[in-house]
Amino acid sequence: MFTIEHDFDATVVTLVDEGATHLQEDITVSAFEDCITIEQLDARTDQVMKITLSFSQLQDLEAALDLPEGVYRLRKD
Repeated sequence: MFTIEHDFDATVVTLVDEGATHLQEDITVSAFEDCITIEQLDARTDQVMKITLSFSQLQDLEAALDLPEGVYRLRKD
């Protein structure tokens, strides 16, 4: 399950883990004008962990999900 919200300065997607066992904490993805942030609560430390990606890194991640093992560089055509 997921939700989508449009805030003043970001689009926020929350991914909710559903299943029978080994559920993970919700993940919040916020798309800003210049970056993407990914946040998740670490239940062991009770702190929210945050990762910030540039749009270039996000494009690389998107491409990597569909490629076999190796080293790649995206070219702009």
